[in-house]
Amino acid sequence: MHETPLQADDGHCWSLQARLPARPRASLLWLPALGVTARNYLPFAEALAAQGIAVFLHEWRGFGSSNLRASRENDWGYRALLTRDLPASEAAIAQALPGVERLIGGHSLGGQLACCRLALRPQAAQRLWLVASGAPYWRAFPRPQRLWLPLAYRFLPWLAGRRGSLPGRTIGFGGNEARGVIGDWARTALSGRYGAAGLDVDLEAALSRVAVPVQAIVLRDDWLCPASSLRFLLSKLGPAQRLITSMDAGDLQVRADHFAWLRQPEEIARKLVGDLSIERG
Repeated sequence: MHETPLQADDGHCWSLQARLPARPRASLLWLPALGVTARNYLPFAEALAAQGIAVFLHEWRGFGSSNLRASRENDWGYRALLTRDLPASEAAIAQALPGVERLIGGHSLGGQLACCRLALRPQAAQRLWLVASGAPYWRAFPRPQRLWLPLAYRFLPWLAGRRGSLPGRTIGFGGNEARGVIGDWARTALSGRYGAAGLDVDLEAALSRVAVPVQAIVLRDDWLCPASSLRFLLSKLGPAQRLITSMDAGDLQVRADHFAWLRQPEEIARKLVGDLSIERG
């Protein structure tokens, strides 16, 4: 394991964890799901490193090694995550592995923000990997979720505003989330459009210009990111090669839901790397 201390231009500090093979075939910057710490992806990073992929695990502001915690006094949104923190992790990877093909990817919200980062900086990576990810737009979900999701998407920002941050551990959704992050997320969930408070960029237009090859994995029993939500997310990107694979419990040897794969990620790692080799071939 390699661990690099990093600092954003506003003083936020965290550690970039990495698993590095002896001869990396590519580097992957991996972005966690909402409320999930980087260390939860160490088995995934090890499985990929065993197949020659150098994996760098980004830590979201407010979690794990981050020196900040969301509160009424400490708040941030997508803008800080996309324009302050991710550039520092990208720079560290470029310094550690210059000249190696760069990939970016993520799980759930991490996959969405990987797309948004490519929209802001197309040269950030040459390929995009998504696992159990998709847009939260309520119309992109099947029944019965589509019936109650709009209520949840209005309640959660209200609760975060009332409490100063979202008490995710208490309510069973996410972690202790900054109200700015929840606000940006909920606006996308209700409108179907990506944006970030305070960011002077049309993310929807920028997303349409993202034209990197995409490899995406849908988990058959994942109601949080069903195939329809992934398709809606990918519909925002520009034309490029897309390979979407659906995996079930038989494929994974573990439940094919939103989080269970983290405990046994070998088959997902094998599928991503195998498909990467086929595309290159």
